[in-house]
Amino acid sequence: MLERRNRSADAPHEDLVDHLVRSTPLQRGEAARVVLDVLAYFDETTEEFVRRRHRELQSLGLRNEEIFERIRHEMPHRAVAPPDLSTRQLRRLVYG
Repeated sequence: MLERRNRSADAPHEDLVDHLVRSTPLQRGEAARVVLDVLAYFDETTEEFVRRRHRELQSLGLRNEEIFERIRHEMPHRAVAPPDLSTRQLRRLVYG
């Protein structure tokens, strides 16, 4: 699925980098990396987010029932909220 691929490469967001350099102790290169990291984080597709969070929560020892419930509650708080997915739909994203 193509949701917003390569957006950060097309728009370097120099104004945001300038703002971070002025308002934080970050150097220009560090600020640019932070901007790119944040953009990459929010550029994640729904499928990528679900799979990443599943791995993260699984590594903490949580069981799938808890994991999928937590992911369902986290999803509406994403920058662009994805559709409301059922536990079954979440499971299919992880396991196919």
